[in-house]
Amino acid sequence: STNQETVEINIIFETVEELNEPIPAKVTGVLPSWLGGSLLRMGPGLFEVGGEPLHHLFDGQAIIHKFDLKNGQVTYYRKFIKTDAYVRAMTENRVVITEFGTAAYADPCKNIFSRFFTYFRGIEVTDNCLVNIYPIGEDFYAVTETNYITKVDPDSLETLKKVDLCKYISVNGVTAHPHTEADGTVYNIGNCFGKNMSLAYNIVRIPPAQKDKSDPVEKSQVVVQLPSSERLKPSYVHSFGMTENHFVFVEQPVKINLLKFLSAWGLRGATYMDCFESNESMGTWFHLATKDPAGYLSSHKFRTSAFNLFHHINTYEDQGFIVVDLCTWKGHDFVYNYLYLSNLRQEWEAVKEAAMRAPQPEVRRYVLPLDIHREEQGKNLVSLPYTTATAVLHSDGTIWLEPEVLFSGPRQAFEFPQINYSRCCGKKYSFAYGLGLNHFIPDRIVKLNVNTKETWVWQEEECYPSEPLFVPTPGATDEDDGVLLSIVVKPGADRPGFLLVLDAMKLTEIARAEVDTIIPVTLHGTYKP
Repeated sequence: STNQETVEINIIFETVEELNEPIPAKVTGVLPSWLGGSLLRMGPGLFEVGGEPLHHLFDGQAIIHKFDLKNGQVTYYRKFIKTDAYVRAMTENRVVITEFGTAAYADPCKNIFSRFFTYFRGIEVTDNCLVNIYPIGEDFYAVTETNYITKVDPDSLETLKKVDLCKYISVNGVTAHPHTEADGTVYNIGNCFGKNMSLAYNIVRIPPAQKDKSDPVEKSQVVVQLPSSERLKPSYVHSFGMTENHFVFVEQPVKINLLKFLSAWGLRGATYMDCFESNESMGTWFHLATKDPAGYLSSHKFRTSAFNLFHHINTYEDQGFIVVDLCTWKGHDFVYNYLYLSNLRQEWEAVKEAAMRAPQPEVRRYVLPLDIHREEQGKNLVSLPYTTATAVLHSDGTIWLEPEVLFSGPRQAFEFPQINYSRCCGKKYSFAYGLGLNHFIPDRIVKLNVNTKETWVWQEEECYPSEPLFVPTPGATDEDDGVLLSIVVKPGADRPGFLLVLDAMKLTEIARAEVDTIIPVTLHGTYKP
């Protein structure tokens, strides 16, 4: 790759303007007649404020993108979410609320005393909801990982309401990756203050749409609490696993140092990123809880070597075992350290160089035995015929896990995983779909058969895709009968942004809908039929 390509890829990390109205897309190929609905995706859209750059990939101000598909016609629309973070930045022309990796700029009109008192009034937490969007009941919420979620209108893309989850449940924040059951019940996880001032993790349940039209968020409840391996340092949690009867929580060695967090914010322009630290000795812990009745399985102490974890692929129960498929990054060095925009915008050789030092990605399958026999010490407890993953009971009562590797390539990640969720979530399955990252740069879409490890790839010269969402064909019998939807950016082209529609079986192109505008990087999203 040349430096020409570096200049082009940077386009996905550049500020765009919102649109006043949806714009038509030029469709090539034939869209399936049954595919009618909206692809909604979140990401950063504004990368500097008041002439000062935002530093981290997760700092850009949230913009919502929508591709509408109707009768073979496609339109594209986008709007900035009018969060407090965005509105106040626009009003004061400075970063007012500290973002993930960018500190708030001090108000030039305030003297040291009023700044000091502002600090003691409490830390303002960002509501910059750039990570994902998902339904709760009849409503759609754009989210990040703090206690604030933002209700948006999925049709007009108007911002409706900022919601503080702390009003309803005891959590410091929840992940951007909830699990949703067929009836609309939503589960999520977040860290919280547990008993005697130690940190813990709460799994919360939000009921489905209410008959009396009341807001399900107001009826949120904590269902089970899981302990933290370190009293004052909870692990960073980005997603979790759920089967028909169990929750799986993977506690990683990337820790949030709360004392650092509280002191740093007062001292100088500290950010969320400054509060992370790696625990170099704990490795990685797996925790299990039952779902109904909910309870923590404290006697199941699963341990393995250190990795970063952002995305669970799927989790299911089979013959007394829980199979946990994960997108891991080896080691305890925090992957987010490598996602500063200055890193991602470097020349290709420098990008490659940085990725050499970063944790290596690997798709792994771990298998957790539910049944633990004390007399089986030192022997592999996993007897599932189709996996090489192992679990060995040690004399201290812990169970050491070794994974089966499902996908691995040097600095080639299979990330942003998706499955046929409505059919396979929490159940035995065969296929995962993901975004291929080449030294952190998204350059392909990959389908993975988790049983045979066979892969299929869609790739095109100078094209940068995003997370592929699976939409099943109505009435399908095969798990992979459907399409994948991905927003692709092709910087040099006349129409540089397009919605790509792939046949999920073969990963071949069915259609694309091109628009005459650049679309910056998107993180996660949802398809609304």
